Amino acid sequence: MAKENVFQLQLEPARLEEFTAAAKAVHRPASQVMRDLMCDFIRQQQTRKHDEFVQLKIAVARASLEAGRGRSNDNVEAEFAAHRVKGQGPE
Repeated sequence: MAKENVFQLQLEPARLEEFTAAAKAVHRPASQVMRDLMCDFIRQQQTRKHDEFVQLKIAVARASLEAGRGRSNDNVEAEFAAHRVKGQGPE
C-alpha cells in the first residue's frame, strides 16, 4: 500500500523514547508498529460492530421464539426430509 499521508502525533519525550526503544527491541520501525496499532484498532471497531449486529439478530430471534413463532429443529428436519423424498426443494 502506498504511503501518501503523514500522521503527526504529539507526546511527551519520555513516552516517545519508551515507545521507540520498545519497537527497536523487537527489531521493528516505530512507524510500522504505529501502522499495525492503527490496523488493529480498526479491526477491533469492525469486530465490535459485527458483534452488536449478531447480538441484535439473537435478540430478535429470541423474541420471535418467545412470541410462539419458532419451530423446533425436529419439525424443520422432518419437513426437509419430506422434501428430499419428493426430490424437490422447500417451497
